[in-house]
Amino acid sequence: MGMDEHGGRTITTRIPARLDRLPWSRWHWTIVIGLGTVWILDGLEATVVGNIAGRLSEPGSGLAVSSGQVTGTAAALYVAGACIGALFWGRLTDRHGRKKLFMITLAVYLTATALTSISFAPWWFFVFRFLTGFGIGGEYAAINSAIDELIPAHYRGRVDLIINGSFWVGAIGGSLLSIVALNTDFLPKNVGWRLTFALGVVLGLVILLVRRNVPESPRWLLIHGREDAAEEIVTSIERRVAAEKGEPLPEPAGELVFHERRSITFREIARTVFRDYQRRAVLGFSLFIGQAFLYNAITFGFGAILTTFFDVPTGHTGYYFVVIAMGNFLGPLLLGKLFDTVGRRVMISSTYILSGLLLFGTAWLFGRGALSAGTLTACWCVVLFFASAGASSAYLTVSEIFPMETRAMSIAFFYALGTAAGGISGPLLFADLTGTGKAADTVLAFQIGAGLMCAAGLVAAALAVNAERRPLEDVATPLTAAPGGRATKARV
Repeated sequence: MGMDEHGGRTITTRIPARLDRLPWSRWHWTIVIGLGTVWILDGLEATVVGNIAGRLSEPGSGLAVSSGQVTGTAAALYVAGACIGALFWGRLTDRHGRKKLFMITLAVYLTATALTSISFAPWWFFVFRFLTGFGIGGEYAAINSAIDELIPAHYRGRVDLIINGSFWVGAIGGSLLSIVALNTDFLPKNVGWRLTFALGVVLGLVILLVRRNVPESPRWLLIHGREDAAEEIVTSIERRVAAEKGEPLPEPAGELVFHERRSITFREIARTVFRDYQRRAVLGFSLFIGQAFLYNAITFGFGAILTTFFDVPTGHTGYYFVVIAMGNFLGPLLLGKLFDTVGRRVMISSTYILSGLLLFGTAWLFGRGALSAGTLTACWCVVLFFASAGASSAYLTVSEIFPMETRAMSIAFFYALGTAAGGISGPLLFADLTGTGKAADTVLAFQIGAGLMCAAGLVAAALAVNAERRPLEDVATPLTAAPGGRATKARV
């Protein structure tokens, strides 16, 4: 430790290398469960609301709201809340720490969901749908940054993909839960839909209890001049992992020299992302827009396509949704390891391009009238198997290719961008196309989503960063790193 030319402290540390060289352990599972399972809640939220829209509009539901208001106004407010929340909480996450913010954002989500369950008027329902999204949006920035900074580099890709893909486990649960909760043989009309939200609160409380054991990111502590706290956390983790494995841990490789700096201005963040890392910003933009439009091309008119073209009863579309949700989860689960072994560039570009080409093929078969409800759903399932891995890798990409001081804000910006495109531009475009009842219009919707996905894949082939198994500090040098900030002797 020393002083730089401006009078600030210069710190030399091996803490990032010590975290990255850890073998997988029960402690890492604690991180995955405590932080990652909130995506299941997000999937549960998004699916339940769509499924209960019809029930809420019925007399006796206890809430005077139309189905269109639930799937339109309430959905738009949830999306707006998520976008605003991501940006608001993302900035605070970079300034005040990962742990403080991932506890606060989950508390916001829990409170808003609980108050949604006691809705007595449309305005109340709308306000707390917005605030639920506000909390969830903050989770994306706080959680992804914490996970990437705590999970060893060797496993970072697969863990991030599986966690983001777990959204679809929640979606499956939401579909099945709705079938039971909306059955009036079990529960009255004005009770069942409320219990679906209450269950989200119960699951969230369990996650909150586990999350209390997740430490602050030692990397964040270091750049904010709290190296003693970072040292204490990492030493504790090393003891637990060594005791579990019953053997000494491998020697960490490399160290980092940086200047203590407690705050980074918003202007510096913007300049870093959009001037110093222009190519990476284009990559992030392309990946999020591509996946947002592909998903809207398929999922926005999902039920309408099945009922309009294949006479599937409205009450049965949920079963088809479970099938494609399974494809969405299995993609990141089964392909995730390849992002760490085969590599980011090959896997990101191939999953994007392949899912786009498969959707083009599905559009061609659909236009020829060669598909049934079952075979169309099977095609969607295969498309989304690859698309989901690609979409999850978009979150992984923007969380690891920018400097640590900007990480949460970068995640928040690109998440908000993708969510806005998917939740605003997508529905405006695809609602008209899939709602006309003309096969040619639905084919066009598929082709737009497929084209943008393929284009994003080509951008990834040219611009993707080979970040697999590399320390975050090697992928993007911290803004606080000293010139020539790699040394040979550890001091922290």
